Amino acid sequence: MRENIRGKAWVFANDVDTDVIIPARYLVTDNPEELGAHCMEGIDPDFSSTFTRGDIIVAGENFGCGSSREHAPVALMGAGCACVIAASFARIFYRNSINVGLPIFEAPDAARSISRGDEIEIRSSEGRIINTTTGESWNFPPFPDFLQDLIESGGLIPWVRSELEGRG
Repeated sequence: MRENIRGKAWVFANDVDTDVIIPARYLVTDNPEELGAHCMEGIDPDFSSTFTRGDIIVAGENFGCGSSREHAPVALMGAGCACVIAASFARIFYRNSINVGLPIFEAPDAARSISRGDEIEIRSSEGRIINTTTGESWNFPPFPDFLQDLIESGGLIPWVRSELEGRG
């Protein structure tokens, strides 16, 4: 996560819940690609066929509210989402995203200002979001190094495995 993230913005409103991110009828699998094929289809039926790997979700307040399913950030990753920028996140989604290695950034001013299709660059270790389409930029508090390492390693389980192997 120490490298810059660049992608096109897909903008959503407030209160996007986990059942919208990945509807419950698809929770019969934990395969990221299968979940990604149905990601956001309740809001945008064409999402999975038009979303490009490396694009960025930008949303309003309370992104990821609803159930505590880890499938929601996994579905976003399976769809190719590079990261999520939101005005705020539901607490359980926030933690689940970190646990599965999905970069997320809480930046209310950026979330309110970015438009669909804008090209965005995130300098995660600096705590900076740049809209290269408009020239605007915003700061956010970057994650501490250990959380950046955890996300960069692919989430909690791969990070713990790596830590245990390093001790052996």
